Amino acid sequence: MDDHGRGSDSRPADDGVPVERRPPDLLPYEGVWRFTAPAVDASVPQARHAVRDLLYRQGVPASQDLVQGLLLIVSELATNAVRHAALLSPTLAVEVAVGAEWVRVSVEDNHPYRPTALEADHGRTGGRGLLLVREIAREAGGVCDIEHTASGGKVVWAALPLKPAEAVP
Repeated sequence: MDDHGRGSDSRPADDGVPVERRPPDLLPYEGVWRFTAPAVDASVPQARHAVRDLLYRQGVPASQDLVQGLLLIVSELATNAVRHAALLSPTLAVEVAVGAEWVRVSVEDNHPYRPTALEADHGRTGGRGLLLVREIAREAGGVCDIEHTASGGKVVWAALPLKPAEAVP
């Protein structure tokens, strides 16, 4: 995977902004990192491992449950891009954006089709990845959405809070 990171570590791309001029109020783990890979099956575990390693390397204060949820989301979204978009999008991009209190993972491809979350059909194996992503995000107190890109493709993303969601009475 090609790593195009922006943050305090992790091979940051040269964005032309001297380190001394970057906002001083950023926490050490805040930043945005982008990985690109061919839209092939082998890229799915590579994406998951790259995200896991990034979260640990940057010291993101995420619980083990949150990390596992994020990794499952990345796996599902990357798998969808490989299975359903590879013909029109030979490359996929995984982005991790970490703020002070949230983390957002997204997968972008150049296929224009906007997927929908299918309801559970016990007779089918597969087809419920986006439903699973939405449920993981909801249970964590986060959100999930799909957006079109300027190039005609799409980005499917999920943002989860770093702090545990408070129980509703």
